[in-house]
Amino acid sequence: MAKPKKSATAVERRAEELDTIAAVLPMQRRDELAELLTDHDVETLKHLVERGMGDNTLRALTSDLAYLEAWALAATGRSLPWPAPEALLLKFVAHHLWDPEKRATDPDHGMPDDVDDNLRRQGFLKSAGPHAPATVRRRLANWSTLTKWRGLDGAFASPPLKSAIRLAVRAVPRTRRRKSAKAVTGDVLAKLLATCATDSLRDLRDRAILMVAFASGGRRRSEIAGLRLEQLTVEAPIESEGGPPLPSLAIHLGRTKTTSGEEDDVVYLTGRPVEALNVWLATAKIDKGSVFRAIGTWGTVSRRALDPQSVNAILKQRAEMAGLDSREFSAHGIRSGYLTEAANRGIPLPEAMEQSRHRSVQQASSYYNSATRRSGRAARML
Repeated sequence: MAKPKKSATAVERRAEELDTIAAVLPMQRRDELAELLTDHDVETLKHLVERGMGDNTLRALTSDLAYLEAWALAATGRSLPWPAPEALLLKFVAHHLWDPEKRATDPDHGMPDDVDDNLRRQGFLKSAGPHAPATVRRRLANWSTLTKWRGLDGAFASPPLKSAIRLAVRAVPRTRRRKSAKAVTGDVLAKLLATCATDSLRDLRDRAILMVAFASGGRRRSEIAGLRLEQLTVEAPIESEGGPPLPSLAIHLGRTKTTSGEEDDVVYLTGRPVEALNVWLATAKIDKGSVFRAIGTWGTVSRRALDPQSVNAILKQRAEMAGLDSREFSAHGIRSGYLTEAANRGIPLPEAMEQSRHRSVQQASSYYNSATRRSGRAARML
């Protein structure tokens, strides 16, 4: 189904409006978004920026809003209605959570071919098959959030919608996948660090990134990329047994995925990670602003912070250099690896959570369970 034409003037105006929030909400597809989003959509995004919503949350909201608008145009020929009627929400679930076996015998099951083709031409669909339930739930949750920010009520909590999702998920069981197939535990980290053996700027930076990200509790890639010198404070050295005192540093996290930034969330670094960070800062001559930055072809250090995706790319590159399968690792593997390593070393869960800043005991303990169940007595009854 073809998209209805929008006036050039309206599209240009929306593009200019999106430019005004680009500093907070980087978007490579500005012109495409200006085509897809409505005036009200852009106003809602600007309002969220002014309210100080986190950058990553805004990116996710914008991405999902663009997808929802593209899907609505392809499936109904019209932009999203606000609030969305229950029937449209049920259509969204039916188009995205379907049974591949049933579709093989019933072509009307799941997303219609013309809608699928439309979304693929625009780059919104890439892989084949139904969506992951987590993706569908996230998009519905963001749809609900955007509806509320418009001062409207939606049918997102309706029993028919909840039942439709539950039955669709139950019909096609899936194995839950971690964000990183393998955790970056201590042994893996040692292999990655071994590839940072020279005094080159790139090796010094990557070594500091890996050590700081892991030792500070498995910080998220956005937190590492956005780290600024102003967040660091030097602490009194820590006494060590039979050796010189160890340098200590505090990282004031500010706003994170699970905090508002109003409380002063602090994690601490001690010893080698502090030394690695200090060497990078001194060699790169960084005395203010972003801690981790891009390095140019000729060894010039940029003034701008690394992009969060670059942290992921650095980890994958180091994994490949270490002879590991880079497809099995991602930046999130550092976060899961920290807790897994803590479990392997017998560090109590509450102590590890103080450093990782996990808010959910259930989520954090899942790494402990995975690490200890294989070697525990319950798995060795015979």
